[in-house]
Parts: sequence; structure tokens; C-alpha cells
Amino acid sequence: MTPNHFIFRSHAIRRMFERKISEADIKKVVEKSEVIEDYPEDTPYPSKLILGWSGSRPLHVVAENKPDKEHIIVTVYEPSLDFWEAGFKRRKQK
Repeated sequence: MTPNHFIFRSHAIRRMFERKISEADIKKVVEKSEVIEDYPEDTPYPSKLILGWSGSRPLHVVAENKPDKEHIIVTVYEPSLDFWEAGFKRRKQK
């Protein structure tokens, strides 16, 4: 997936700052991504949960898909083994 342009929501920017995640980290995750969940009913655009790595650090990015290959970054976080199975691709069953 190679988006032409990134837009960062203010929520994503706050989380990036709090969690010490750079714009370069986000772009690398999205460009070399593995979509692990799709949210086709999200509005105003369908979105997806993307898994990627910054070095040995796993990152999840939620991005909306605009039809013009513009990606809107909604939020980003480092997944926890408290909530995700090893590999961070599947949520733990409750």
C-alpha cells in the first residue's frame, strides 16, 4: 500500500507525541503494512487497523481510506500483550 498523502487527525498527533511515535514511523508502518482488521462501515470513510514495526517495537495505526489514495491517520499505539495475542494480529478472547 503506497498512499500519496497523509493527513494526521489532532487525536493522532497527540497520541504520537505522548507515545514518542514519529511521523516517519507511521509512514513506514502504513507503506509496509499488514491490515489486520477492516472497518468498512466507519464514516466518513472506511478505515482499517494496520500492524507494522518500528525496529522491534510493534505499532498499530488506525487509518481512514479516502478514494484518492489519501490516508487519514486517526490514532496510533503500541499494542499490549494484555489485549493482543503474541504477534499482535489478533485480539485476545475475553
